[in-house]
Amino acid sequence: MTSTTMTIRVPLAVQEQLARLSQSTKRSRSYLAGEAVAAYVERELAIIEGIERGLADMKAGHVTPHDEAMDRIDAAIEAAQTKHAA
Repeated sequence: MTSTTMTIRVPLAVQEQLARLSQSTKRSRSYLAGEAVAAYVERELAIIEGIERGLADMKAGHVTPHDEAMDRIDAAIEAAQTKHAA
């Protein structure tokens, strides 16, 4: 994988925690920071993409009225409670 160098600012406490984590895991601070940034970006992009899909569905008219959605949720909860009680 091709990589690049970035400079970021973090609170001193985060830098110290990263140093401790680096020492404990025998991984470089750079590796751990890169992994953290990658996980954050992946998670945030998934959220944004989900919102964009939802907006597209809404624009296309693929929506469920609130009352109908709540009825489905209530039925699912009741079914789960009944199954759990049995």
